[in-house]
Amino acid sequence: MMVRVNRLLLSVFLLSFSTLPFFANNALAQAALTVGDKAPELSLPSPKGDSVSLQSLRGRVVLIDFWASWCAPCIQEQPVLAAIYKKYKHRNFKSGKGFEIYGVSLDNKKERWLAAIKKSKITWTQVSDLKFWNSKAAKIYGIEELPYNLLIDENGTVIAVNLHGDEMERTLSELVQ
Repeated sequence: MMVRVNRLLLSVFLLSFSTLPFFANNALAQAALTVGDKAPELSLPSPKGDSVSLQSLRGRVVLIDFWASWCAPCIQEQPVLAAIYKKYKHRNFKSGKGFEIYGVSLDNKKERWLAAIKKSKITWTQVSDLKFWNSKAAKIYGIEELPYNLLIDENGTVIAVNLHGDEMERTLSELVQ
């Protein structure tokens, strides 16, 4: 009986050390943003290697879309995003002129990221530091699931969180002037 208790205690002790890196790593993450929060600045490499900042899109309504090539729901959502982008890209909104998608990939392999962009015919802004869940953007924005997105106004204020499909379409149509 005493041997079982000692083994159990040893197992719990060892398990606590094996999960320590996970908790230490996630302790750096911020809480997810909510409506009314200012979107933190991001500047990440594009597929061409140049840095594209979120700040460079100010003045427009922007969907910050967190996704990855290995995320099946993310890939399934790309045609919906393409249709929305095409429809709203040049529209005037109550809170900005034009619409842009700032796609933030949580990929860790550049080849897969680029192949997904090509296969899905993504034409909007794409960025990634290729650090998977350790991405600076994922930590700053408190991302814990994919796909995930935030809609921000012309000043970078969050106006909606995690919109998909019809809900995204409805929200954007209500914001059009």
